[in-house]
Amino acid sequence: MTNLMRFDPWRELEEMSNRWNRMLSRPEAKGTMMTTVDWAPLVDVKETNEEFLIKAELPGLKKEDVKVAIDHGHLTLTGERKLEKEDKGEKYHRVERFYGHFMRSFTLPEGVDENKVIAEHKDGVLTVRLPKSPVTKPKAIDVKIS
Repeated sequence: MTNLMRFDPWRELEEMSNRWNRMLSRPEAKGTMMTTVDWAPLVDVKETNEEFLIKAELPGLKKEDVKVAIDHGHLTLTGERKLEKEDKGEKYHRVERFYGHFMRSFTLPEGVDENKVIAEHKDGVLTVRLPKSPVTKPKAIDVKIS
């Protein structure tokens, strides 16, 4: 039995556009030829009353292969998945997983406490917790009549 997948030309165009935009936004790629496949991990971004939560799929990567940085109101996830080397007598017939350097960057919303950000890597998922700063309540000032 053959599994059929419905052709969606818009999905193909969107994927090509995303790859092109990522290539142009990589500082190390400007002015040079890219030699590795550019890819970006899939992420979920969620907000609760206490924090913003980013979960990135990074199967097969160790925590040493991933960097999380905050700079000037931007959170950046970078890293690299290296292509497994072929042993003698073995050859690949198909390679569908993405390899090479990756980068995802997010503009932090106002109210994130950058000093309390926590990143955890477990079971191929990177979880970044961005706690919200305590909201300062407006202070009412009594006006004295003189």
